[in-house]
Amino acid sequence: MQRVWRYVVLGAVLSLPMACKKAPTPAEIAAHAAKGYYDQLLAGKYEDFVAGTYMPYKIPDSYRKQLEDNARMFVAQQEQEHRGIKKVKILDAKADTLKHVANVYLIFEYGDSTREEVCVPMVEKKGVWYTR
Repeated sequence: MQRVWRYVVLGAVLSLPMACKKAPTPAEIAAHAAKGYYDQLLAGKYEDFVAGTYMPYKIPDSYRKQLEDNARMFVAQQEQEHRGIKKVKILDAKADTLKHVANVYLIFEYGDSTREEVCVPMVEKKGVWYTR
């Protein structure tokens, strides 16, 4: 019997299939949050992608706009160099629960059939995982 755990990250529902009575680990939660943020990026939701970045203080709207423009340029650059990122997959994740941090390893599958492994550092604040 499968139980599905749901976590809300910036309005996106992430489903984690888990065996009965087994709660997801912090590393699994961080991994699905990281993948969710990159899925938002690929869907053109640059504001949501930037909102998933940990910023311990309020930033000016002009700086937030620059971060959104950088995300847009990153997607355009990947489109030009590799015919875009077509899929993001979780490879692995390691969490340090005492420090509330994790490293999530994702695989980017590109349109030119190449793949790249990337490490996404994550930080947990008030029960929510953010990219660093």
